Amino acid sequence: MNARALTIALAVSVAVNLFAAATGVTLLVQMNRQAERAADQARPARDMTIGSVLRDLDPDVRDQVRASRRQSALAARPDFMEARRKRREAVELAASDRFDKASVHALLAQSRAAELRGRARLEADALTLLETLEPADRRIVAQTLSGRGPRERNGRRGASGQDLRG
Repeated sequence: MNARALTIALAVSVAVNLFAAATGVTLLVQMNRQAERAADQARPARDMTIGSVLRDLDPDVRDQVRASRRQSALAARPDFMEARRKRREAVELAASDRFDKASVHALLAQSRAAELRGRARLEADALTLLETLEPADRRIVAQTLSGRGPRERNGRRGASGQDLRG
């Protein structure tokens, strides 16, 4: 073989290898996207927004559920505000020159207790609401007990739509 034939053979070989590598990378990217889609579809209901969970309800029932959740959130709001306030105080005291372990510990305990009171209020109100619903509606609304409510891009908001950051 002469030099020209070897050069052409080398160029063809490089082109085929580049094509094979690009095909492999494309396949890996596509497989990764499919795996992500499958994982998104398999996520539990707690990752869904409240709106998407309630979308399947009759409009009258949906309005009842939203009103009940709003009222419950407003009633529990002082507990959550107290929890955030106590936690901020604990952080400030821990970072200050007058650090006192016992005081910081007490503030953190008060914060946890306030948050638990708020969560207990929300859960008790949710159970009271569930008690009033038909079984099919109850199955849908029960998904909202799976965890925290939805988070919006610019901060956390409660069922009332009010900013709950302290």
